[in-house]
Amino acid sequence: MHGVGTRAVQAPCLFARLRMEPRRSRFRTRGRARASSWVRASGTDDVKMGVVIVDHGSRRQASNDLLGEFVRMYKEQTGRPIVELAHMEIAEPNIETAFAKCVEQGATMVAVSPFFLSPGRHWQEDIPHLAALAAAKHPGVGHFVAAPIGLHPLMVDIVDSRLETCLKRLTGGGSACDVCNGTDFGCKLARGVSEV
Repeated sequence: MHGVGTRAVQAPCLFARLRMEPRRSRFRTRGRARASSWVRASGTDDVKMGVVIVDHGSRRQASNDLLGEFVRMYKEQTGRPIVELAHMEIAEPNIETAFAKCVEQGATMVAVSPFFLSPGRHWQEDIPHLAALAAAKHPGVGHFVAAPIGLHPLMVDIVDSRLETCLKRLTGGGSACDVCNGTDFGCKLARGVSEV
């Protein structure tokens, strides 16, 4: 099981400050520039931030394409100009390639943001190791690995929205969500059926 070990025990405290009342997204305004937060975090105006959003990677192309769609939405809604996608393994581009693309676009600092729910082994060991290997090829470019999604309060809204969409679909009052649309998966009611 991922995340089992001495390091994983400390992970919940990282998210303790996020256990607060639900709030609205900071990114309601499309194209909103966030450069000032990067400047405040770095303590200098010289930093040009690049973002690598990384998932596990899949043999299913549709799963990999989903990350591409998320990265497009993220870039559009945040206004951050240098955003690349990466897969930790199995699929391309990998972290090294995405990191290099950020540097080619002028990034002097690269944030590697795991598109993972839990702070397991990949976040604690694999992604930092792969990010460090990528950074070693670009002397003078700083980097850090951000926290995974974790117990963020907006996750409650997301899970409930998916649940409500499925319930509407099951009762004949709604259409499939963006994830289930065009597939044979999701939003199917099963009653005491066991497959042996």
